[in-house]
Amino acid sequence: MKNVKEIKFEKFKWIDIFQPQKEQLEEIAKDFNLDLFQIKDSLEHGHLPKFEKHLDYCFIILRAYTAKNRDKFSTVSELTNKIAFFYNDEKIITIHNAKFDFLEQIKHDFSNSHQLLTQIIHKMVQTYTQPANWHSNKISEVEKVIFLKDYTKISLEDLYFQKSQTRISKKLLQITQDVVNKINVVQESQTALQDVKDSIISLILIYDEVAEDANNLMNTYLSVTATKNNDVMKLLTIFSAFFLPLTFLVGVYGMNFDFMPELKLEYGYLYVVILMIIISLLIFYWFKRKKIM
Repeated sequence: MKNVKEIKFEKFKWIDIFQPQKEQLEEIAKDFNLDLFQIKDSLEHGHLPKFEKHLDYCFIILRAYTAKNRDKFSTVSELTNKIAFFYNDEKIITIHNAKFDFLEQIKHDFSNSHQLLTQIIHKMVQTYTQPANWHSNKISEVEKVIFLKDYTKISLEDLYFQKSQTRISKKLLQITQDVVNKINVVQESQTALQDVKDSIISLILIYDEVAEDANNLMNTYLSVTATKNNDVMKLLTIFSAFFLPLTFLVGVYGMNFDFMPELKLEYGYLYVVILMIIISLLIFYWFKRKKIM
């Protein structure tokens, strides 16, 4: 079968199955005495990481980060793709629908199945490193723009997706950590597995910090926006307070009546202008005293 790659090592063999058909999985379950429900789990869309111990083998599902940096995704199945493992001392069977370059680049020099398993898991965990660094740098850039430059250049949509992606990645890594902690390997692979565990902890801390920063920046952005809007409303209110009494005077003396007080005065226009200036100064003084301006 073209979608099945079998590599034989000295003490075990690796069977890699890419985009299997339903009939193939049933045949694989029969040939290798695998649980059919676990086979179905290996193809279930969006299945979270898990670990199950069978009488003759162990079953694992793990997810690798496959989305690109600027993809606006917010679900587990969009951001990541999974690999299902069936393994024991004699064989490893990997089943996946997505293509993973690191599977093609793995060297064929393993002395036992646990070494190969640990290496693949290590490569899967590493897929979270570059997105974590990218999100961290992006958050730092956004923070500088908000506080030092023009906040209007910030996209609230981008902040939302950064928050969602980092939150999902963190949750997946935490579940992955729980799964990896349940894996038992031979003595010579324990150091490599511990290195994987350390990498997961480091990544969880990075994603936790980025998720928290993204959430804080969203709140800061909304707060800054609200403050700017309040400043605009405050300015409009001040202008209204200045012009409201002046508009009233103009409205009164703009009425077309024949008999109005002071209408025939020689300096009536000057008196009205002076009155307007005095009213404006009084309003300005009141605003200053109340610390509104």
